[in-house]
Amino acid sequence: MSIVVTGATGQLGRLVVDELLATVPAGSVAAVVRDKGKAADLAERGVELRIADYDRPETLAGAFRAGDRVLLISGSDVGRRVPQHAAVIDAAKAAGVAQLAYTGVLGGPEADFRLADEHQETERLILGSGLPYTLLRNGWYSENYTANLAPVLAHGTVVGNAADGRIASAARADYAAAAAAVLTGPAEEHLNRAYELSGDTAWSLEEYAAEVARRTGREIAYRNVPAAAHLEILTGAGVPALFAEILVDVDEAIGRGALAATSGDLSRLIGRPTTPIGETIAAALPSA
Repeated sequence: MSIVVTGATGQLGRLVVDELLATVPAGSVAAVVRDKGKAADLAERGVELRIADYDRPETLAGAFRAGDRVLLISGSDVGRRVPQHAAVIDAAKAAGVAQLAYTGVLGGPEADFRLADEHQETERLILGSGLPYTLLRNGWYSENYTANLAPVLAHGTVVGNAADGRIASAARADYAAAAAAVLTGPAEEHLNRAYELSGDTAWSLEEYAAEVARRTGREIAYRNVPAAAHLEILTGAGVPALFAEILVDVDEAIGRGALAATSGDLSRLIGRPTTPIGETIAAALPSA
């Protein structure tokens, strides 16, 4: 039996592997990756590499073994994820894995924004498969904002259409720690459960702008704009139209409170408070 992480060379996947290696022997961890070369460092640490591609179902036949505990990290290709995830679920079922954990979205079936659609369909496929499951409904990553600090600092403005909606984000490392916890903890505690994962404290984009200002000593303001104007700004900055539409739709959902829930599931799973947004901002600043 191995603990298997799909998408292991991605931003979240690497953090999950790091968390696992801090608690279990490297020989019990397997990484499902498309490119062996990108995972050379994982192999050097003793992690078993299993080469497979979400878009090539035939390659997934050897990705899992009976009794494996598997983390399916959702794909990044919006619009293609349902068939990709279905291929992984089918391969996991055929192998007889002992646990299939999946990184979905906060709110699960209740989430009312476009980005949730493929996650909801994936959850339905998992439930229909009969596999023992753990649904990790991840809220927003703080890094979704701090990765784009450069234009904020250049223009002194955080732009959005979320009005005064609040976001209970957490650091990507917090979500990785939660995934590792459900993959290494007693199975009976985590099987056939859904966790609503989010940060301990929700914040608004106005508060985010104020925190960036405090951390940098610069004047930073939040500019709330209509959805159509935000879409135009994003596409004008080179964001692909489909993804820009999704971002604008998420902001609308934030304005409705869709990403503000603070269930406490995340901090309970990781055994510590979640990382405050201010710490993630500080870590992302050029001088950090």
